[in-house]
Amino acid sequence: MIVLISGPSGAGKSSVITGLMAADPRLAFSVSTTTRPPRGEEKDGVDYDFVRRTEFDRLCKDGAFVEWAEVHGQRYATRQVRLDELEAAGRIPLLDIDVQGGVQVIPRFGDDLVSVFLFPPSWDELERRLRGRGTDDDATVARRLAGARTEVAEAGHYRYWVVNDDLERTVARLRAILVAEECRREVWRRPPLAP
Repeated sequence: MIVLISGPSGAGKSSVITGLMAADPRLAFSVSTTTRPPRGEEKDGVDYDFVRRTEFDRLCKDGAFVEWAEVHGQRYATRQVRLDELEAAGRIPLLDIDVQGGVQVIPRFGDDLVSVFLFPPSWDELERRLRGRGTDDDATVARRLAGARTEVAEAGHYRYWVVNDDLERTVARLRAILVAEECRREVWRRPPLAP
């Protein structure tokens, strides 16, 4: 099983993922690769694998990525080796990737992927959250809101839709999704009891 969570900026993905990982220790965050420089306290190999654009291009040419996309002028990707390492360690990889990358990953992994689109409760609430960060000017907020509408239009690619109206309730919904996925008959190699 691989878990994918996507949604517009401001939907609360980071908070939800933190809560979900605290509730289910089997989950492990898959560190993405990016060409953007580190921000604040971000650490290479922990928050992201930070690479130069030339290195990113080489990795792409070598087929190292299961998906990649350019977002706000920087490139982001998921490396196959990261997923392999987590699965070899007996962990469930958790991907936090944008919708461009999500729509690439969904057909690639099929039923092995639990894809969740995280919605904000309303457009007004999304704008309030984006402005409440205090990190973006009006033009950037407007661009993120326009991008969010484009991303929401792609939600039909995802198996599950969850509205993040309350963090505790949202994490509980995601935990319920994971339990349901484990009970699908396709997950079993054979029936638990022979007929």
